[in-house]
Amino acid sequence: MGDYVLLGGEVGALAIIEGVARLLPGAVGNPESTRTESFRDGLLEEPQYTRPAELDGLAVPEVLLSGDHGRIAQWRLDQRVERTRDRRPDLWRRYVDGRSDAAPS
Repeated sequence: MGDYVLLGGEVGALAIIEGVARLLPGAVGNPESTRTESFRDGLLEEPQYTRPAELDGLAVPEVLLSGDHGRIAQWRLDQRVERTRDRRPDLWRRYVDGRSDAAPS
């Protein structure tokens, strides 16, 4: 589950039950949503933003407000790659190794 200590096994057990239950047909209202969440394709999820476009001096990146779906998709991928490389070297190595295995010889 992660690098932390729990008071008992209940929370851990519930997390496992939920993770397995999500795989059952009909458990998630929109099955497409499971294909676009954390850890898809072996990478962490990109940052998420909401309204307002600026809050406490922090602004939503301009690309996300542009309406250019191609640039937004590239930004999301770049963020996922950067976050995974910086925060989870173990996942990053697996991702890179998997991509090099798929490359034509």
